[in-house]
Amino acid sequence: MSEYNHTVDAKGRLIIPSKFREILGDEFVISKGMDGCLFVYANDDWKAFEEKLTSLPLINKEARQFARFFLAGAAQVEVDKQGRILLPASLRSFANLDKDVVLVGVGSRIEIWDKEKYEALSADENMDDIANAMEALGLTI
Repeated sequence: MSEYNHTVDAKGRLIIPSKFREILGDEFVISKGMDGCLFVYANDDWKAFEEKLTSLPLINKEARQFARFFLAGAAQVEVDKQGRILLPASLRSFANLDKDVVLVGVGSRIEIWDKEKYEALSADENMDDIANAMEALGLTI
């Protein structure tokens, strides 16, 4: 849970909030995410996700593409003594992370967003439509 605003420095480093570091540990995995953000997983959560991806049938083209999307660009990162990680250039480019970012806790993962993109996405949300779609999936409050 939670949402934090931070900046990526000129060397591509990003401070990970201490609350998130407590959950993630000193090493964790970052991959391309849906909607143009990055997904961050603790090693155990990544391993479970990776097992699901690798269990998809190779004969299915969409399954291969889906697994490739997440696995090919994934990177193991380490937290330095200042609480920062080095975001790989390819992942920074994918998510358009130049300076201002938002880290968002979303259940078993953290998402890293370009701040402007995240704010625009949040402003566009129609929660009534989204709630109706979630109800169709069986989620009610």
